[in-house]
Order: sequence, then structure tokens, then C-alpha cells
Amino acid sequence: MDPLYLMLRNLTSPVVAITTSLEGRRNAMIVNSAQRASLVPTVPRVSMYISKTNLTHDMIWRSGVFGMHLLRTDQWDVIWRLGLRSGRDGDKLAGLELRTGASGCPLLADALVALECRVVNAMDAGAATFYLGEVVEAVPGAPGPVMTSDYFRTHMPPDRKAQYEANLARAQAQLEQLARRVDPARRWTGPTSHP
Repeated sequence: MDPLYLMLRNLTSPVVAITTSLEGRRNAMIVNSAQRASLVPTVPRVSMYISKTNLTHDMIWRSGVFGMHLLRTDQWDVIWRLGLRSGRDGDKLAGLELRTGASGCPLLADALVALECRVVNAMDAGAATFYLGEVVEAVPGAPGPVMTSDYFRTHMPPDRKAQYEANLARAQAQLEQLARRVDPARRWTGPTSHP
């Protein structure tokens, strides 16, 4: 693996679940690109990169809402369910305990914390879109240690690791050309549809 890529992995954030909804359809995915995006406690914001090839990307772009969930180290089942297959193949949230936020966004009932967010800005990042979200509600859940990217990589079972690495290699190959083209003219102007 590329040494610079491995070094940049030190900058990754916790592993989080992202949920969204659009016109009655819901979806979710796993990312490790989420972070706090405000220095002011009274203006809570978060940010994340979402690959343009993910169904969740387009749903967030159109609805302007998402849920961000910090996961605990005991929530491998959520990671496998939401992270190893596409929402285009079926409802990944089926069978999980959910609640619906004020925005209509589905939120996981079991997470370290569930943050309901509204997009306030977005920026083209080539293969992904960088979303800035305002936290409109935070619902704490069961306590426990946070699932970090490092914990995820070092504690993943071998069979799941092979599947994860194969998915990652496919995604990276698919996104390489997109990553080289950042369109500064592509602007998010607000939701175009409702959750």
C-alpha cells in the first residue's frame, strides 16, 4: 500500500454511521471522515466527506438532512450491516431500532450519540462531497468506548477484513478519475426535495 496513504490514515476520524431519507426512502452507510466542524460550543456543527458513488450522497444532497452516529467498539453488527453492501440492494436499516428525527431523518436508537443534522453548506471534493451540517438535536445513548478507525482496522475479524479490503480497493479504483477533478463551480443551493 502507498506509504503516503498509510501516513494520511493517521488523520482519520472515528467510524460513524450516517443515515438519511428522501421522499420516503431511507438509507445508511459507514464513514470514517466525520469530524467536529465548529470552534464555538453554541454553534454545534459537524462535517464529513461522502463518496459521490454512494446512494447516501445523492439523498443527502437532495434532502439536506443526515444523522451522524458515534458508534461503540461493540457495534460491529451495525458496521457490517450498513457498511458492506449498497442501499441500492435493499433497506439496510430494516431490523434496526430507529426513531424519526424532526427533519424526518431516521436515527439509530442504539449509538453512543445520534446527531440529527441539516446541511448548511457543501463543497465539491472530486470523488466526494464535503458536507457541513448543523446539529439540530443530539440524543445520547449507551456509553462505551468510541469505535475509532485504528480500533476498527486492528480488531476486524480476518474474514470481514478481506471483504472490507476488497470493497475498499474496488471503490478506490472507481473513484480515482473522479478524485482528480474538483469542480469549484458545483455549489449546493439547498435541498431540492423533502426527507
